[in-house]
Parts: sequence; C-alpha cells; structure tokens
Amino acid sequence: MEVQKNVERLIQTLKDEDELVQLQSLSLLEEIGGPAVDQLIQALDDDNKNIRKGAARVLGEIGDNSAIEPLIHALSDENKWVRREASTALSKMGDQAVDPLIRILEDDDWRIRGAAAWALGNIRNQAALQPLIKAMQDDSGFVRGGAAWALGQLGGEEAEAALEAALDDKSGYVRKVAQNYLSRG
Repeated sequence: MEVQKNVERLIQTLKDEDELVQLQSLSLLEEIGGPAVDQLIQALDDDNKNIRKGAARVLGEIGDNSAIEPLIHALSDENKWVRREASTALSKMGDQAVDPLIRILEDDDWRIRGAAAWALGNIRNQAALQPLIKAMQDDSGFVRGGAAWALGQLGGEEAEAALEAALDDKSGYVRKVAQNYLSRG
C-alpha cells in the first residue's frame, strides 16, 4: 500500500514545471519498476500531458509487456510529445511489440502508422521487413520516411531494393533517407 501511495505522489510530481523535479521523479519511478506499472498505465490517460509523457517514458524503461497495448493506444494522443515518448517506449519493448506494431501499420491515422514504422526500425526484427516494404507505398510522406529509415535499420537485399525504388519518391525527405542508407553500402 505504501508503494502505491509513493507511486501516485511521484506520478503527480510529473506535473511540476521544473525539469529537474520531473527527471528525479522519472528516475524514482524507474527504480520502483514493476510495482509501478499499473498506475503508470492508468497515468497514460491523465489530463496532464506531462504525466502522460512521463508515464510513457517510464513504461518503456521498465519494459513490462502489459504496457504494449496501452502504449499503442497512446500513439493517438493529442500531444505530439506524448506520441513520441509512446513510440520510443514501444521500440524498447523488443520483439514482444513487433506484431502489435505491424498491425497498426494499417491504422487510419498516419501519425500512428508512422510511429509504428519508426519503432519497428528501432527494434530491428526481420518479421517487420515485408510490412515495412508495403508501408513504402503509404500516402503519407511521414509514414514512408519512417518505413525507409526502418528498412535501413533492417538492411538486406529486399530492404535495399525498396530503398533504391524510394530514390524516386515524391517526398524529398524519403529520397534523402534512402540515399543516406544506400550511400553507406
């Protein structure tokens, strides 16, 4: 019971505008680890964006698989910093997050599809290769850019072929990402 009260206090401290106070709270929540997971998952729905952002960050550091689906839900947060922390957190979850992230490459929201592509690139699991190649045809340049970067992280002949095709993409950013990878070879 005492741990739960401490976790709640630390989560509420994430509202503080002082970054040092926030960082200390994040560090303490990471130290608490597993016993804080349920409350951190609940905090992903808090009204305060700093609490949502901090909760996502700590969940990524703890790496508890029960946070995968709530973090995927957080990818649709109205705040871009919360979305970014959720994507980063998912990329730290490793192979357990691959299938859920592949599924959301088909989401209606381009921000969610793009975040999934970036997270998959950080995980570097070959199971994402074909779905990422398919994502190179997405309407959104953000999604194609994330997929191109992720394919560069995965490497291999198929990824390279998709990146060579991306040299003709209508987005200058996608072309640049592809060129950066191909010039390393």
